[in-house]
Amino acid sequence: MNVLKRDFLPSKLWEIYQRNNIAACVAVQADASEQETDFLLQLAAEYDFIQGVVGWVDLQDKELDKRLEHYKSFDKLKGFRHLVQDEPDPDFMLREDFRKGLARLGAFDFTYDILIYPHQLDAAIKTVQDFPQVSFVLDHIAKPDIKNRRTDNWLSKIKLLAQLPHVYCKVSGMVTEADWQHWRSEDFIPYLDTVVAAFGIDRLMFGSDWPVCLLAGGYEEVLQVVVDYFKAFSEDDRDKLFRSNAARFYDLNVL
Repeated sequence: MNVLKRDFLPSKLWEIYQRNNIAACVAVQADASEQETDFLLQLAAEYDFIQGVVGWVDLQDKELDKRLEHYKSFDKLKGFRHLVQDEPDPDFMLREDFRKGLARLGAFDFTYDILIYPHQLDAAIKTVQDFPQVSFVLDHIAKPDIKNRRTDNWLSKIKLLAQLPHVYCKVSGMVTEADWQHWRSEDFIPYLDTVVAAFGIDRLMFGSDWPVCLLAGGYEEVLQVVVDYFKAFSEDDRDKLFRSNAARFYDLNVL
């Protein structure tokens, strides 16, 4: 993990974006604290290309409405995420206090990013079924075991989750689930085939997972995997994947 033990700030990211013709992004939390949320909002205020922020708030807080009212005053705060992948309880998302918090997100028109492993998909499916008023997006295609080329406990549940029209899917985080040193673009094809067939092009969006992706590949390498896979798609479909779907989901001011 040493590659991640340094600062990664917008000025460095903007250099990468300029090389790759990227105009804007959504910054997503990595730490379970409101300090992280406030820090990302500060960066978004300083850098116009950060068009949205997905922060963290304690969804189990009994005073949650007060916190959501506070964050609703920030135009670039679009939604929230909890690191459910780190929770030992596979049914964490079904806890009553957490569910009450999710319901309040819908009331305040905030989105929710689902960050899980395949063994947590059952709880995610139940959650999405129970909260049709909340817009969900699945991060990192639920982190299947790409390294060992496994799709069991993932493929069928991805199809079930995708049947719910208010859940999107980020094409992201794949290289870190593959063999960090020896992955090939071909390794991702079965997983990409699955999410494209399940969600359709209208509910997919590209995500770089930068800087975490640096554990297994640079920004350009991650981008190229997705560009190569979707090169046979129409220009309109590629625009949906790389721009307009995210703009619609997160209500971004992206031209």
